[in-house]
Amino acid sequence: MGVVKEGLIREQSPDTNILLTKVGDLLNWSRKNSLWWLAFGPACCTIEGLMCLNTPRFDLERFGIMPRYTPRQSDLMLVTGTVTHNLAPMVKQLYEQMPEPKFVIAVGACAIGGGPFYYDCYNVVRGVDQIVPVDIYVPGCPPRPEALIHGIEMLKQKIMARGKTD
Repeated sequence: MGVVKEGLIREQSPDTNILLTKVGDLLNWSRKNSLWWLAFGPACCTIEGLMCLNTPRFDLERFGIMPRYTPRQSDLMLVTGTVTHNLAPMVKQLYEQMPEPKFVIAVGACAIGGGPFYYDCYNVVRGVDQIVPVDIYVPGCPPRPEALIHGIEMLKQKIMARGKTD
């Protein structure tokens, strides 16, 4: 008797539990349940929306999401706040130092499209997607922590759908 649980096929018999699945599905399942994130936060969304995710109230670690402070150990980059032309090479360098597979979430109006600063400042990048490929956008100024958790859950669904042809 087969049961599909979180994208994995689990076969159960009276005596043993046997897990039958594809290697790619197992890897995607393990990736989605152990995301290590790197925060690049030059502005206010970092304090308002991102840093409170480490507090006991929201506790991202219960989802298996751990903060890392080096790009070489991270597979998720959370870009929050205004990115200027001076910071753009640093964002690109941090992204390139991350191992594959790597994911990016743009958090807040400034990271998505430059925010209110884009129209009056010559040095603001129109969005972080001009520098690195972005997987998920979380809108808001600043976005609520619940919205960021929802964006991470959407990324988990996207990770599980990788490599599926059906």
